[in-house]
Amino acid sequence: MTGDTLLNVCGLSLEVAGTGLHVVKDVGFDIAPGEIVGIVGESGSGKTLATRALISLLPAAVRVTGGTVRYKGRDVLSMSNSDLRAMRGLEIGVVFQEPMTSLNPSMTIGRQLEEGLLLHTKLAPAERRARILDMLKRVGILNPEGALTSYPHEFSGGMRQRIMLASVMLLKPALLIADEPTTALDAVIQRDVMELMVDLTTAEGTAVLLISHDLPMVARYTDRIIVMEKGAIVEQGRADELLATPQHPYTCKLLSSLPYRGETRAIDKSKAPMVSAQNIVVDYPGRRSFLKKGRGKRALHGVSIHIHEGEVVALVGGSGSGKTTLGRTIAGLVKESGGTIKFQGRSRDEDWRNYRLDCQMVFQDPYSSLDPRMTILALVEEALRLVPNLNGEGKRRRALETLEEVGLGKDYASRYPHELSGGQRQRVAIARAIARRPKFLIADEPVSALDVTVRAQVLDLFSDLQKRYGFSCLFISHDLGVVEQVADRVVVMQEGRIVEQGDRGAIFDSPKEPYTRRLLSAIPALDHNASGGVTLKWRLEN
Repeated sequence: MTGDTLLNVCGLSLEVAGTGLHVVKDVGFDIAPGEIVGIVGESGSGKTLATRALISLLPAAVRVTGGTVRYKGRDVLSMSNSDLRAMRGLEIGVVFQEPMTSLNPSMTIGRQLEEGLLLHTKLAPAERRARILDMLKRVGILNPEGALTSYPHEFSGGMRQRIMLASVMLLKPALLIADEPTTALDAVIQRDVMELMVDLTTAEGTAVLLISHDLPMVARYTDRIIVMEKGAIVEQGRADELLATPQHPYTCKLLSSLPYRGETRAIDKSKAPMVSAQNIVVDYPGRRSFLKKGRGKRALHGVSIHIHEGEVVALVGGSGSGKTTLGRTIAGLVKESGGTIKFQGRSRDEDWRNYRLDCQMVFQDPYSSLDPRMTILALVEEALRLVPNLNGEGKRRRALETLEEVGLGKDYASRYPHELSGGQRQRVAIARAIARRPKFLIADEPVSALDVTVRAQVLDLFSDLQKRYGFSCLFISHDLGVVEQVADRVVVMQEGRIVEQGDRGAIFDSPKEPYTRRLLSAIPALDHNASGGVTLKWRLEN
């Protein structure tokens, strides 16, 4: 350990107590003051457990079996509880993955931000308030005074992550650990939060340890990258060198799993659209109180969209743009306040039963959309309940065939949803949707919660199934990298309105609207090289 090293980790090993299962094996790295280091890897690679050990914040069932962690020369693993409490927050700050679970829902934002200052400083009340208001302004909260008396649920995900960052940076820590700080955010908000974090930490001279499975994002903002697989570090080095010339097969696998532009397909648009939504308006009523009715909100402002036979139309936009509302309205799960929806040239309401059978939906979170009490086979068979001319044995055979098609064999038929991984559950959700051989499929953020390699597998599966059965698809996503791989046409939404639409090439290569350009500037264009690596070029940047 050299004099300019802020944190030194050497031979760190962790195991689950009583099982002999080693979840972190011989991990070692250094962080210098002001340096930004990224740790990448899939879920289960041990990156979060390894970083929690840096502040002795491990689960009760996990224990350290070897190695040292030294912060400014002090042995963290042998610190007393009082020394650890003094170090956490003041010396080392942590931004967790989901701010809603990190912020206390029963306390105002002002009280929560003041907690750290009360614990670690001797500032007077007026000084604490002034520092909090200044930090809220710096993180982009438009009404800092009002935020002090507000609660976490009154803010969007991006704003909550800004508040979480403000609470950590108030104490000006020497090291910031950011554990998947932008996973649940759309691309534009993700970039805003990351650039804010980098600006704040650079201004204070804070070192950053960034944990993520998003390689392009880590590469953009870090000096060095550490790659973990199955609890061990398999490769580390300068960000640009590691991406351009990866040495380990696992790093090559991660890079090869990044989204790529799919092939251009010819879509026959001479026939009437498979699905046509014209001038759709959706109004949500205001919240009723004892004395008066609250003001409602218009979620969709006369939106029109057409999807032809065999076409994949991507609906993109930031959180709150209305894309999920439009998808659920077309599916019949939300009642439109105005406008018309046609299916194969006829009003959807004329043959509602058959429309609902021919229109299937894949939801964002498969765990909440799959009944935990039913086996995988029963879940897929349920989708076939109203199929005519298909007896019980026929339904079972179709269900098993469909599971095979999505890469889940007979061994999975008797399992329950909790026994599968996130990617496997999403495959079950897709199997349920295609088992009926629908003509139209709505996929709402089907890969947003998946690791990069699992996401690539599910996207390839989706493309294969779409080619095989030729269903039309409305693909809803905030990840434009995914959209570039699967879509034929792209529709961009903002605040309940369509701001731009066109063929994929036209939208990605020559966007006209500022909002579309802003969305695209948040994702990289990837050039793969002969070494198995990639060069990241950020779109629309000179």
